[in-house]
Amino acid sequence: MRTPPVTERFVGEPLLPRIETADAARMASGEPGLPTEFEWRGRRVRVRACLRTWRETGPCRHGSGERYVRKHWYEVATESDGVLKLYFDRQPRPGTRGPRWWLFSACDPGPPLE
Repeated sequence: MRTPPVTERFVGEPLLPRIETADAARMASGEPGLPTEFEWRGRRVRVRACLRTWRETGPCRHGSGERYVRKHWYEVATESDGVLKLYFDRQPRPGTRGPRWWLFSACDPGPPLE
């Protein structure tokens, strides 16, 4: 029996973290504390497991040769929304106080194979 294909769809919407559910151990190591709950489109999304993490870096914006972490990425399994790719934006656009957590994409299982 073959595994059905997985379809990943772009979302690109902000998430509102439930701060009280943030992972303090990650914060102790200098990362954002990945919450286990978010609000998205007026409903609660619960993270069941963090599947993988990675960082996106970029050069210093002031001319030095240093590189800085721009985004912390997380691929998470949720209780009811499949697998989601989230990121924490360490440096939101200058002059804005916009959202820092974003839902990048969602992976929904494809149709079952016969």
